[in-house]
Amino acid sequence: MNLKKVLLLCFLVFSFASNLDAQVFDPVSWETKTEQISDTEYDLIATATIDAGWHLYSQLVPDGGPIPTTFAFTANSGFELSGKTLEDKGHTVDDPVFEMRIKFFENKAEFRQRIKVLNSELSLVKGEVEFMVCDDEKCLPPNYIDLEFNLKSAADVKEAAISTTIDFSGTPSKILEPVKWMGSVEKLSATEFILVSTATIDEGWKLYAQNIAEGGPIPTSFEYALEEGVHLVGDTYEEKGLESVDKVFNMKIKYFKNKTEFRQKIKVLDTAITTVESEVGFMSCDDTQCTAPTYVDLKYDLTKTTAATSDISGNSDSSDKNSNNGLWTIFLLGLGAGLIALFTPCVFPLIPMTVSFFTKQSKTKSEGIKNALIYGLFIIVIYVILGTGVVAIFGASAINEFSTSVAFNLIFFAILVIFAISFLGAFEIMLPNSWANKIDRKADSGGYTGIFFMALALAIVSFSCTGPFVGNIIVLSATTGGLAPVIGMLGFSLALALPFGLFAAFPGWLNSLPKSGGWLNTVKVVLGFLELAFAFKFLSQADLVLQLHFLEREVFIAIWIAIFGALSLYLFGKIQLPHDSPLKHISVGRLLLGLLTLSFTVYMIPGLWGAPLKIISAFPPPLDYSESPYGVGNSRGGGTSITDIPEGAHLLAPHDILAFNDYETGLAYAKKVGKPVMLDFTGWACVNCRKMEQNVWVDSKVLSKLKNDIVLISLYVDEKINFPEGEAPDSQLRPGKKLRNVGQKWSEFQTVKYKTNTQPYYVLMDHNEENLIEPVAYTPDIEEYEAWLKEGIGNFKN
Repeated sequence: MNLKKVLLLCFLVFSFASNLDAQVFDPVSWETKTEQISDTEYDLIATATIDAGWHLYSQLVPDGGPIPTTFAFTANSGFELSGKTLEDKGHTVDDPVFEMRIKFFENKAEFRQRIKVLNSELSLVKGEVEFMVCDDEKCLPPNYIDLEFNLKSAADVKEAAISTTIDFSGTPSKILEPVKWMGSVEKLSATEFILVSTATIDEGWKLYAQNIAEGGPIPTSFEYALEEGVHLVGDTYEEKGLESVDKVFNMKIKYFKNKTEFRQKIKVLDTAITTVESEVGFMSCDDTQCTAPTYVDLKYDLTKTTAATSDISGNSDSSDKNSNNGLWTIFLLGLGAGLIALFTPCVFPLIPMTVSFFTKQSKTKSEGIKNALIYGLFIIVIYVILGTGVVAIFGASAINEFSTSVAFNLIFFAILVIFAISFLGAFEIMLPNSWANKIDRKADSGGYTGIFFMALALAIVSFSCTGPFVGNIIVLSATTGGLAPVIGMLGFSLALALPFGLFAAFPGWLNSLPKSGGWLNTVKVVLGFLELAFAFKFLSQADLVLQLHFLEREVFIAIWIAIFGALSLYLFGKIQLPHDSPLKHISVGRLLLGLLTLSFTVYMIPGLWGAPLKIISAFPPPLDYSESPYGVGNSRGGGTSITDIPEGAHLLAPHDILAFNDYETGLAYAKKVGKPVMLDFTGWACVNCRKMEQNVWVDSKVLSKLKNDIVLISLYVDEKINFPEGEAPDSQLRPGKKLRNVGQKWSEFQTVKYKTNTQPYYVLMDHNEENLIEPVAYTPDIEEYEAWLKEGIGNFKN
């Protein structure tokens, strides 16, 4: 230590001593506890609580710096130390006074010392901690505190050492617990209870809902361990939460932030039962990482309850703004669909006919207006009843579940194709004529009853044109659920009904309406082409879920090119369909629409060669779901091609990187070829893993290293492959439990070995399984990630 620093340290200490009689400072308090790791291993834990503004220094401080924190344990033949005393991550700064990097702690710090007990009768371990603290103005002299660790109290501590904040290999742990769970009980009656599972979610993190479509994130799930005499009543209810369209998963996903509750109603027939247990499985993500699928045990004490203010059905959060926004979106889409439906051959000609009927048959103008408005109101009522019937028949929650099923997508693909062919003129979809005839006779009865049946007759007669719109609204409503079909029908029928009231009030406007003609059929045909294009989105979704690879990206794009190319030819008058009028010339509007459609068709063509097509990215399958991930005719740059794939390996699409999904197999191959290993802890449902693969791995310098310089082992922490019967290994993190599947095996491997539980997580290691460089997580900066690869590979070669 140079003279300057010695004098400075002495000045700080003695300046405090000179003011000691003025004020006594005690900014650090110490607490101790123990955790039992195994039959013979314990962790001695010393926790320092530090007053605001003060710093406690690390155990590792360079010579010439402040006094480090030091632990000394009283020698005893009943135990021996295992390794060094480990500490939290803390803060490291360049100290301008001491001219060195110094690590310190604020607010709270935890220190752990693992010991091995040699005498089972040992109950107490003693020690001493020496430390020094400073604030921005002064430092306190070194202080000494005696510590005592009671080993017998460790039996009351849950055996979860691996989930603590310390890595016992000497590295600060990166295990995150962004979601904390608590179970409580509400009492409805002597035999009915509500089990409340409360999730507290850290800032910036998301917890996903129970109903997530296949191919999305891992949903939250509950498994209740029920004794005989306890029955579940209904499903586990969840709050409305938030919804957004995830661009990576290409679907609308529901999630929760900050805090949420899940509620399950039960009926208890046996009064001797006092507790119920459950296991909640869940996954959480923030903007840079996702946790592996996690399972937590919850216990509900039926003897400690609070009074339930309402049954489960009354616990929805009516103030959920996002849900309201979703309903507004459905309403506006329904309104738009209704406005378009007005300009179809089945509806448009009826406007002047119906309005003229009401104005001529009514004794006064005001009566005509009133009857037309009532007519419009009945149109709204009829379509809203249709939406209400859908909810009543299938249930509000079931509608949302339909949207995630293969059967739903296939059924609506077939329906939309049939409607599209009908719009193109192959046939007319009509409800039975007998229905229309009976309704017409009822309409002649006059009065409000007659007006109602006139409105019903409109709905039946125009079904061949309005049916596809109604079907599409119900499809879109399915992604929102709840009352969305009712709201969608309200918007649709309002748009249909509005013209009848307006033109009845202002009959002079009828003269401004364009005359019926061939343009109405053109509108219908254009809608038919659009229906046909959108139908393949539903077929594609079913194909993705089943992983049939029947409708891969190139095939989907080729179909859309064909559909919109044919639409362009139709608009230019090069294709004539059955109900088209003779076309001597095309209008300016039709020409402009044809040019727009042709431009869109040309835009899609590069998609066959791997272009991302960002404008329509929500419709075709993802880039990696294709016959040729790099596009038709692409040379698959980034390195040498692989012709002989070793056993246990595969080519990872879309990059053609040789990859293994088994640790031992991949490590053996790396030793054989003399290359370092890159462990890729990933997940099928990991958003940021896909971002890394799609945005960073595609860079030529990164891709070249991944293909030529390393052996990639991708370990999917959410892999659902189950172990053979009787071969499931024991869980290291949850004693007494068995691992569920291969994904849990890799998740525990990551947690135990690397003390982190989030993905993506990348490790470069040598053949002795030692790290070549500090592992990294989500690294969207291409240059930074490439530099990390380069340094790690260089360390292996050296």
